[in-house]
Amino acid sequence: MSRAEQSPQWARERTESTVAEPSGLLDLLGVAAVLLEADGRIDMWSPQAEELFGYTKEEAVGQYAAPLLLHPEHRDAAVALFAEVMVSGRGWAGAFPVRHKDGRTRMVEFRNMRLTDNLGDHYALGLATDRATLRQVEHKVALSTRLVTQAPVGLAVLDNDLRYLAVNPAMAQMHGFPEAEHVGRTFRDVLPGEPFRSAETAMREVLATGAPVVDRQVVGRTAADPDRDHAWAVSLYRLEDTHGHALGIANVVIDVTDRYEAGRRADRAQQRLRLMANGSARIGTTLEVERTARELADVVVPDLADMVAVDLLDSVLKTGRAELGDDLAQFRSMAVKTAYVTDAAAAIVPPGSLTTYHADHPAAHCVRTRKPVLITHVDRGGHDRIAADSEKAGLLARAGVHTDMAIPLIAHDNVIGVMGLARARNPQPFDDDDLALACELASTAALSIDNAVLHEHIRSAAETLQRSLLPQLPARHPGLEVAARYRPAQAFSQVGGDWYDVIPVDGDRTVLTVGDVMGSGIDAATTMGRLRTATSTLADLDLSPARVLTHLDRITLGLDPYIATCLYTVYDPRRRLVHLASAGHLPPVLIPAGRPPALLNLPTGLPLGVGGAPFDTTSLTLEPGDQLVLYTDGLVETRDDAIDDRLDALLRLLAEPGSTVEETCDRLLGRLRHSTGHDDVALLVARVRPLTP
Repeated sequence: MSRAEQSPQWARERTESTVAEPSGLLDLLGVAAVLLEADGRIDMWSPQAEELFGYTKEEAVGQYAAPLLLHPEHRDAAVALFAEVMVSGRGWAGAFPVRHKDGRTRMVEFRNMRLTDNLGDHYALGLATDRATLRQVEHKVALSTRLVTQAPVGLAVLDNDLRYLAVNPAMAQMHGFPEAEHVGRTFRDVLPGEPFRSAETAMREVLATGAPVVDRQVVGRTAADPDRDHAWAVSLYRLEDTHGHALGIANVVIDVTDRYEAGRRADRAQQRLRLMANGSARIGTTLEVERTARELADVVVPDLADMVAVDLLDSVLKTGRAELGDDLAQFRSMAVKTAYVTDAAAAIVPPGSLTTYHADHPAAHCVRTRKPVLITHVDRGGHDRIAADSEKAGLLARAGVHTDMAIPLIAHDNVIGVMGLARARNPQPFDDDDLALACELASTAALSIDNAVLHEHIRSAAETLQRSLLPQLPARHPGLEVAARYRPAQAFSQVGGDWYDVIPVDGDRTVLTVGDVMGSGIDAATTMGRLRTATSTLADLDLSPARVLTHLDRITLGLDPYIATCLYTVYDPRRRLVHLASAGHLPPVLIPAGRPPALLNLPTGLPLGVGGAPFDTTSLTLEPGDQLVLYTDGLVETRDDAIDDRLDALLRLLAEPGSTVEETCDRLLGRLRHSTGHDDVALLVARVRPLTP
């Protein structure tokens, strides 16, 4: 280590200052020092004096100061002042005109004082600087002081350890501490909250890199206003001496809370618009009650709430009406969602479960009053009110639930359920804007849910009617092994059009028929029942399939506006003949024993109800083991695939060996029917077997 490195820091700084630019106030002022003996002769002359007065040390030392530095008219006054200082020992300060070596007169600011050495001899020490330079510095200092103390923005200076050296009144007011209580305390001591950690990190980065930070937003709470968030625009820059050494950091802070709140209001307004648009697009996409409830939950979590529960009155689900008596209402949970994994989920009634809330619960209150409940702050012990029981209240408390809303689901002026929302991780309590938004979303969802409930009741009635109209397979159908299936459409609007029938007739013959009324709902199911009844009646008349379809066509014309397709077949096991006729129906599939399946090429004919067109009967011979597959279009038609491709898929599935007729039905339904089930399906599979005595 070099000697320079071993020397103390102050010594190194002193050495550096002798060769570097001025770094202190005295250097900036260029203060000159002149020592006079008692008789007025110059004994010492500093380098600054050479610059201030123009005379070198050699020219000045030993000369009488008065004739060297003063014009004749000023000498008497100066000598008198000098004598007073030497006699009284009191210093003198003031400005005095001095003659420069070049002849110019300069106003010089003096500080004169008497010095006494160890022998008792007196000397006069004069400290001098150019008055204009001094006034300029004083002016700058005064302006700087006023700038700091009167500035409406917060100003602070911290050292390299982030301890406060000074703050102005504006900064002290922001922090809620007097200026004097800042000095010596660290940034973290004054602002201990987590929101200020990013600002502290930024300060250390500025000290390390020298790169300033401008207008960084910090949001938090201080002792000045501990109950409300404030926003500040923070700028940081490193303070350095003339050698580039870091002296500390300057912190400039502007309170931008009003701008921040305006931005938040604008953001929330946009969020509300987005949520409303999202809700309009996503809620009520189907006529399924549970799915609609889940769609509502998906919209509000996490954008509006951390957790949500959608409950419907059980009476609405059962009867379509809200039946509210004196007893507490029963709710069935339809949807639950949380924004993250939380213990609070265990406190919410799971979907599908029934529950009865206590009388003070927000959900019960909503049903009674038809008004929403807003709890901005769930106080200590208040979780008992918003929970189903005390155990669940403990779960909500541990999860940090601090605000709650309950919104009635009202459709057509009837309360059908309640949506409950809560926040835990989101620190903001629900407010009136949140309540208004939740009510709008609940209103939209309630109409969709009510429609879905109504449609499910109607669909259930239509499906019940249709199933009641479908036959029970006869116990005996000679020479045939028969299996049948019916699957209703998943959507309400499609229920009711398809049917099948297996009718024993004289001579051990069996009528196999499938049909599809073009329409939906209860009316279509009723029409289907009429056609099935007519078909059963006509089957007993021993008519050919073409004649049966002709009569059905006339009957259907009287059932305007409905039309229908139908495939009518009669199997005679004694002659092993099958007679077939089609009224606009998809072709049946014949699976010869040991050979590939094929679509039967029948004269298609026009649908029933069009009128005027003849029908043709086709006859085929069947061998034991042959199979005949009759089906409606719901089995093979989809909205996205070509019908030829779907019929090919049907043939591929029927080519798989080793299935009973029951297994064939299940395989076709399981692998061909579209998952959405937009249409009914009626399916008949018959296998020829030897006729037994």
